[in-house]
Amino acid sequence: MEKIKIAIAGIGNCASSLIQGLEYYGNPKNQNTPDGMMAPNIGGYTAQDIEVVAAFDVDKRKVGQTLDKAIYAKPNCTINIVEPNKFPKSKVVVQKGHILDGISEHMLNYDKYPEDTTFVVDRETPEVDVVKVLKESKADIFIDYMPVGSEEAVKFYAQCAIDAHVPFLNCIPVFIASDPKWEQKFIDAGLPLIGDDMKSQFGASILSQMLQELAFARGHKVKCHIQQNVGGNTDFLNMMNQNRLKSKKISKENVIRCQNDIRHIPTDDTFLFAGPSDYIRYYKDNKIATFHLELEGFGGSPVSFDARLSVIDSPNSAGVVIDAIRYLKVAHELGITGSLHGASAFTQKTPPFPMTFEDAEFECRELAARRLTKLTEPQAHRNKKK
Repeated sequence: MEKIKIAIAGIGNCASSLIQGLEYYGNPKNQNTPDGMMAPNIGGYTAQDIEVVAAFDVDKRKVGQTLDKAIYAKPNCTINIVEPNKFPKSKVVVQKGHILDGISEHMLNYDKYPEDTTFVVDRETPEVDVVKVLKESKADIFIDYMPVGSEEAVKFYAQCAIDAHVPFLNCIPVFIASDPKWEQKFIDAGLPLIGDDMKSQFGASILSQMLQELAFARGHKVKCHIQQNVGGNTDFLNMMNQNRLKSKKISKENVIRCQNDIRHIPTDDTFLFAGPSDYIRYYKDNKIATFHLELEGFGGSPVSFDARLSVIDSPNSAGVVIDAIRYLKVAHELGITGSLHGASAFTQKTPPFPMTFEDAEFECRELAARRLTKLTEPQAHRNKKK
């Protein structure tokens, strides 16, 4: 089977966990016991079928480095899935991407924030022609890992994907897949896309969604739903700039709000809060999320729920990205264009079409099954269908 070739914009903690995870699950020792994976096989594709062929960043500690070095370079601070001395030498060299609005000004204040915790911009290396690199590397999927609030940068890379004729996976809360105008651009180009804003495997957003669904399924009215998050990686430091938070807050609250919308339950401004609360350097890539729900049950009887979740943020999203990559590849092979509704609802906080967990999971299974059906059709029958 051919490899799924991916290109990545932004070699931060999330990309580091993704790339380390591909190496880990590609190891023969771990292939038969893929613990931690939601879907070991999607349409015949496994994690070992994915390879990185191009990478872009703007930090001088990563630009010009091979991937095996760049994924461990500062300010990355996530845990090591594979130890640096055991990660094989990569042929992929990180190239200089386009900055645009990808870096918040406050993160360049080195008197306040040590260089090991923030970005150090490469001011010397010229920016590459991204479209040319995507074409020459023969990338199958282009993944956007820009910092939150990078509106211009994400739209630039989305357009690069279109121009290079590569399906796009938008992992941050800039609305591309959920924007009808952008979706139409991908439809016109004959490309599928998934977005927007990656939903972690067992993180705050999916937990909020399932709590909301559980309350409704058990006949309860949800009076309020409050979710707060703190962390210590560059993502949380970036979000200290309140001007970059608008889309992030909308995206996190969409996970909860859409469950009301599906059931035609109105949502007022006092009902919910979901979003980042603070940056605490000590936590590094550990994210702490707290939840407070107030419900009304039988006869209006009150129910109060409080919980605390502690996760390592970046690997918590890496497995979901591996799934999204494979759903995109399968969709592209099947000739599906535009936003993938089921796969986006299953893997993203702000999909173009809100769904329950069960419905989104069902559509993902159906998409994977369609490719397997196509592979097992007799050749004569496939030719006849054409």
